[in-house]
Amino acid sequence: MEVSKEMLFEELDNYSYALEYYSQESDTEEKVYLGIVHWISLLLYALAFVLGIPGNAIVIWFMGFKWKKTVTTLWFLNLAVADFIFVLFLPLYISYVALSFHWPFGLWLCKVNSFIAQLNMFSSVFFLTVISLDRYIHLIHPGLSHRHRTLKSSLVVVIFVWLLAFLLGGPTLYFRDTMEVNNHIICYNNFREHELTLMRHHVLTWVKFLFGYLFPLLTMSSCYLCLIFKMKKRNILISSKHLWMILSVVIAFMVCWTPFHLFSIWELSIHHNSSFQNVLQGGIPLSTGLAFLNSCLNPILYVLISKKFQAHFRASVAEVLKRSLWEASCSGTVSEQLRSPETKSLSLLETAQ
Repeated sequence: MEVSKEMLFEELDNYSYALEYYSQESDTEEKVYLGIVHWISLLLYALAFVLGIPGNAIVIWFMGFKWKKTVTTLWFLNLAVADFIFVLFLPLYISYVALSFHWPFGLWLCKVNSFIAQLNMFSSVFFLTVISLDRYIHLIHPGLSHRHRTLKSSLVVVIFVWLLAFLLGGPTLYFRDTMEVNNHIICYNNFREHELTLMRHHVLTWVKFLFGYLFPLLTMSSCYLCLIFKMKKRNILISSKHLWMILSVVIAFMVCWTPFHLFSIWELSIHHNSSFQNVLQGGIPLSTGLAFLNSCLNPILYVLISKKFQAHFRASVAEVLKRSLWEASCSGTVSEQLRSPETKSLSLLETAQ
């Protein structure tokens, strides 16, 4: 089934970039440029997977199974779960890009894989926002925090965040589709078969921008700025390391997600003007790779660089090693006891001979 460039440009999430692999009109310079972009984006995706799996797994293991359940650990546990689920599905996307945008995994995995990406985007951003609000209320309004900051109320917030993320990511399950293009099967947003194509494309893009970026960014920035300002006003000491960690959180969020949403909005203009085609084809995959990296940066910025987490981590590792050595020594002792009768029998036999 052949499709035109105009039709494929209506699709979102990196597929105007995929089009160049099917087009015969690109000159040599464009192909070299897109090839470089292709491999850099693949490197970013692979880096997100390699760092995201162990980083988030460590957080889930300790906060979900080893440490006492608190409000703070509940936030970080759910943030890590959201990122971990996403990076588990990331090899499918890496394979898709490595195969020059050929999707051999079928329609339902196309829908599920894209839905997981949307679910992760909204849920992780929402949990980052909740963490910033929780820190502000806990430090600046301790009375209010003491009355309402309980595990039960936190569970309600967690359920609400997941439901909202499911709701906002749900349209992906409906619109995602597969199509054969020049012997390649692509996984894309199929708005063509439905009425109001352009409006739906615009609505979904602006919903992602407003709820997945702008509102959370404004909330996090406001909370941390007010937190720093009020702590200094009250002469509450704040360490430079803690201050830099707060700034790094906001900066990392902006660096990872700003290009992705800007290019997504810019891509809407392709319906009316294709002059920015080359910029989009290079910018969309790179900005998507930066967005993916946020899933491996979250545990590093929020948890792994924390002195408290490092102390707990060292204590837990020491406990595991101590237990392993104890079990090994016990196993060795039992083995010696089991072998001792045989040794004695051999000794008696040798004496008799």
